[in-house]
Amino acid sequence: MMKQRKWLMNSLGAIAIVLLGIYSKSPVYPSDRITGMKQDTLPFLRPELVMPEVSRMAFVDSFCYITDPQHTLASFFACLDSLYAGKNTVIQVVHLGDSHIQAGHYSGRVMRLLHQQFGNAGRGWIAPFKLSRSNEPDDYFISSVIRDWTAGRCIQSQPKCPFGLGGIGIQSASPSINFDICIAPTNGAGYAFNQAVLYRDPRSMPMLPVGISKDPVKTFPAPETVVLGVVADTFRIAHLTDSLQLQSTRRKQGTDTLLPPATFSNLYYGFSLTNGNPGILYHSIGVNGAMFVNYTDESYVRQLAVLKPTLLIISLGTNETFGRRFTAGEFTGQIDAFIALVKKYMPETTLLLTTPPECYKRTYVNKKRVFVRNENTERAAKAIAAYATENGIACWDLFTATGGKNSNVKWHAAKLMGADRIHFNKDGYYEQGTLLYRALIKTYNLQSIKEEPLTPGLRVAAHDETDN
Repeated sequence: MMKQRKWLMNSLGAIAIVLLGIYSKSPVYPSDRITGMKQDTLPFLRPELVMPEVSRMAFVDSFCYITDPQHTLASFFACLDSLYAGKNTVIQVVHLGDSHIQAGHYSGRVMRLLHQQFGNAGRGWIAPFKLSRSNEPDDYFISSVIRDWTAGRCIQSQPKCPFGLGGIGIQSASPSINFDICIAPTNGAGYAFNQAVLYRDPRSMPMLPVGISKDPVKTFPAPETVVLGVVADTFRIAHLTDSLQLQSTRRKQGTDTLLPPATFSNLYYGFSLTNGNPGILYHSIGVNGAMFVNYTDESYVRQLAVLKPTLLIISLGTNETFGRRFTAGEFTGQIDAFIALVKKYMPETTLLLTTPPECYKRTYVNKKRVFVRNENTERAAKAIAAYATENGIACWDLFTATGGKNSNVKWHAAKLMGADRIHFNKDGYYEQGTLLYRALIKTYNLQSIKEEPLTPGLRVAAHDETDN
C-alpha cells in the first residue's frame, strides 16, 4: 500500500511538471487553422468542481490554461480553498472592461459558474445604465420617475458630470429623486438581497426606504466619505428581497429642517447588493467604448479600490484596435500606465489580464461597405500577453481560446455574433464566459497539484486542520 501511494504521488508530480511546462509557455497564435477540442486529461484534486462543456463551439481550443508562471494567482486560489473548505468568508472579484462586459453576459456567466461552485454572496455591483440612456444587463432593473438625468462616463473627454466606481455617474436637478431597484424574476433568479449599499457624491440627497417594504429596512447613512468624492449609505433588510424602493430626503440629518434643493448636487454612481452568505461577490464593471486610458485616472482607481478586490480581471483592448494609428508599443505603454495605478492603490490585489477576441471592421471596397478582418486585434492580444509575461501578471488568452486568426468567421457562421461582427450575442458571450471559468478551474487544479501532489481531497483536509 505504501509503495502504491508513493508511486501515485510521483506520477501526479510528473504530470504536474509536464502540464506546467505546457501552460507556462508563451501563447500560441494559430494562423491558418482552428484548433480542435481536446479531452481533459488533468486529474482533479476536487472531483466535485463544475466543468461545463463548451456546447456549440467544436472548433474552440478549450484546453486552455491561464499563463501564470510566477503563480500570482496563488493568493486568490488560497481564498477559493477557504470557501471550498466551508469557511464563512466573502471573496471580492472585480471584472473591469468595455462593452463586452457592460452587457453582463460574458462576466455574468463567469459569476454564476463561480457561485455554483464556491457560493453566492450576492449580485454585487449594479449601475443605473438605463437611466444614463445606455444598455443595462438583463438580470436587474434600476428605474426612476425622474427623466432629466445628465450622464457622465469615463469615456468622455469632458464628462458631463463626475463618474464613480462603475465608470458612470448620473445627476439630476430635480428637488425629489427616487430609485426602484428590482432583480429580474427570471434572469436574476438567485440574486435576492438583504443589503444594498448606495454609492453617491457627498453633496447628493441621501435616500430613505419607501413603499410596502420600508418597515423591515434599516438605514445607515455614511458617517464619512469612503474615498474622496464618494459616500456609501447602507440599507439592511430583515429578509431577502428582490426589490427596494428609495426616495430622497432633504431633511437635515437628526432634525426636521428641510434644506433647500440648491444645497444638493444629486449625483449617484450605483449600488452593491449582497445577501449575507459566504462565497464570491463578483462585481462586473464595464463601459461601452472604454479603453485602458479611460480608466487611467488616479481618482477613479482610488474609488475602484474601495471594493477591495482579491482578484481584478481586466478585459480591455478591443476599442484601441480601431484607432487609425494603433501601434503595439503605444498600446503597451497605455497598459503599463493603468497597471501602475492599480498596483499603487490595490497592492494586495491579484491581477488577471485577458486578451480581446478577434473582431472585424467595416470598410468600403468599390463603394460597397464590407467587413474585413481587424488585424490589430491580434497585435493587441500579443501585446497584452507579452506585457503580462514581462511583468509577472497572470494572463488568459481569449484570442487563442476562441480560435485565433480568422475565428470570427466561424463565430459568425455559428450565429454567436452581433450584426456588427464586433460584439457577440448572449449565447456567444456565454461560451466565452464558460471558457474563462474552465481556464480558472483548470489552472486552480494545476497549481494545486504542483504544490501538493497528493490524493484527492487531501489539500482541503489540510486547510481544515490548519484554519480551525
